Amino acid sequence: MDSQAQNHFNELDSFMGTTTRIPRLMSADGFPKWKYRIEKYIKMKDFKVWRSILRGPVRITTTVGGQVTYKDVENYTDEEFEKIEEQERALATLTMALSPDIAQGFREYTSAKDLWEVLIEVYEGNEDMKESRQDMLRQKFNMFNYIPGETLEAQLQRFTSLTTDMNISGIFLTKSEINKKLLNALPSDGF
Repeated sequence: MDSQAQNHFNELDSFMGTTTRIPRLMSADGFPKWKYRIEKYIKMKDFKVWRSILRGPVRITTTVGGQVTYKDVENYTDEEFEKIEEQERALATLTMALSPDIAQGFREYTSAKDLWEVLIEVYEGNEDMKESRQDMLRQKFNMFNYIPGETLEAQLQRFTSLTTDMNISGIFLTKSEINKKLLNALPSDGF
């Protein structure tokens, strides 16, 4: 394999992720697919880290004289240190999954839960933005057609990507609707 092809595969591995490489969020357009991949990656590596993202930061407290206060770090038990380490692994994992340009905009977040929630808020938006995205995807689906000179493989890849984006965005089509659209989009004169 030549060096150009190897570089392409390395870039793809960095973007998509592998069992040993974390998937990277490179752009806002890739967020829905990245969100799915990063969740699967984290669960595969350490499910406790995923739980830490969902639960949020743990506050280590103690009760002194009937009053609850934060516990001094030097008095933490091994189990309490493990909880803190889990939180730090969760934050580090999410941070490393962001490209440097994107990570720069989220440096002030110090808990994985806060970072995860703000990423969703920024890249998925509010209900109006989600609805607008769904409308755009429906329109792309309705207008999907063969592009002159396109190979069947490229057309299928484009179609699969579109239907995957629709599923991720909460638009679920029947197999019949998908098959009908694809068959109608094939060129009438063959390839």
